[in-house]
Amino acid sequence: MTVGSFMLYLLLFFGGLASGIINVLAGGGSFLTLPLLSLFGLSPSVANGTNRISILLQNISATASFSRKKVLNTKKALYLSIPTILGSLAGANIAVEIPDRILKTVLGVIFLFMAFFNLLSKDEESASQLKPSNRLLEFIIFFLIGIYGGFIQAGVGFFLIAALRKFEGEGIKSANVLKIFLTLTFTIFSIIVFSFNSKVELIPGLVLGTGSFFGGNIGAHLNLRLDKRVLKYILFAMIILSAILYLV
Repeated sequence: MTVGSFMLYLLLFFGGLASGIINVLAGGGSFLTLPLLSLFGLSPSVANGTNRISILLQNISATASFSRKKVLNTKKALYLSIPTILGSLAGANIAVEIPDRILKTVLGVIFLFMAFFNLLSKDEESASQLKPSNRLLEFIIFFLIGIYGGFIQAGVGFFLIAALRKFEGEGIKSANVLKIFLTLTFTIFSIIVFSFNSKVELIPGLVLGTGSFFGGNIGAHLNLRLDKRVLKYILFAMIILSAILYLV
């Protein structure tokens, strides 16, 4: 292994560590890891698939930590995982069929939108009491979020948090715990789709994922005590930079 290759792997590891912390605390870590994987030489579609290894490992770590702390509503988590899993299968199948040149532009546009969505979203601590009028509407909401998560993953946590708070009445901390579990479950299925379509590179994915695993554990410990507003402006700058890298 050359010095340059070693440095790239080291960058992937620490990028994974940072993304694991960010994803557990707020969401949006993939806005960092996707450009890193592209820098490593992976095409947009392969980076999109390989990134799922990192997401999987960090959410296994965080979910295990939350389970030990008994802060996960298992019944609600399992129920909501059904539509998100189904949606993610649809989204992943769409993603593997899109040409890389189109996917690269789509990623850049999504990144720009998500930068401002995250910046302008409110951070009220109290839970909303709005509820879907029926189970069908609830299913559709989480199915659509699942499609987005299966398609690109980056920023899906923002949508999950918003839906869990506005339609499920969850507080910010309980919503974040549910977000981690739902992301874990649908990522398991979406990564299978990407793998079957040869869109996953195992070695860089495992290096990134190892960092993310430790980052997810660190983020889980910080989740109940860190002020999320600190991350908002850091995420904004990070996502804007990533958008520029994909659009130029």
